[in-house]
Amino acid sequence: MNSIMQVRGLSKTFRLHQQRGIVLDVLRALDFDLMPGECMLLQGRSGSGKSTLLRTLYGNYLPAGGSIRVRHLGAMVEMVGAEPRQIMALRRSTLGYVSQFLRVIPRVSCLNVVMEPALARGMPRDLAEERAAALLARLHIPERLWQLAPSTFSGGEQQRINIARSFIVHWPAMLLDEPTASLDAKNREVVLALINSAKAAGSALIAISHDDATHRAVADRCLDIAPEEPAHA
Repeated sequence: MNSIMQVRGLSKTFRLHQQRGIVLDVLRALDFDLMPGECMLLQGRSGSGKSTLLRTLYGNYLPAGGSIRVRHLGAMVEMVGAEPRQIMALRRSTLGYVSQFLRVIPRVSCLNVVMEPALARGMPRDLAEERAAALLARLHIPERLWQLAPSTFSGGEQQRINIARSFIVHWPAMLLDEPTASLDAKNREVVLALINSAKAAGSALIAISHDDATHRAVADRCLDIAPEEPAHA
């Protein structure tokens, strides 16, 4: 079976210019392959670089060194140094990302926010609306809220909208930054079921979670992220 993602020698540093040029080695020489149908859980204490790894894999951060190769349309694409148009193409059809925060255009309705990834792939609007409605109902978002802008919603409601938006289409690879954080038990179970359904459909996932129940329910293996001590320049 061919891997979806290959990471070799990945490192990321931050230089704190306002703190006498201290250099933080947040990620150092990470190597792993990610296979279809598996979920790899990131482990490590707060500040160890788990979210930094996800943002680097998604192309939000430029690595200090190493390689990130993602299988896109049947070929492995190197993300490090890729042109913005290549990154955007990967994000449209191959690499999904569930962040901790919902970032959307103000005044766009909840239903349209969830539908957008499906419409961007050319799904007919009636089918996209049907899928969005089913996900919102499954995640216990009341129908009376569907035509309202999610910027007015609670944090937990926004998180569920973010999850619905991300799971409305199939992604060969998904990055999940604490997808069950701040959710009640009922909605946590829905999210875990969505993750397992994605795995069964062949998605490869990397997730951050501090919840033991999430670990037991979806993780196939773990990757420990060990922090490095800061060094002076």
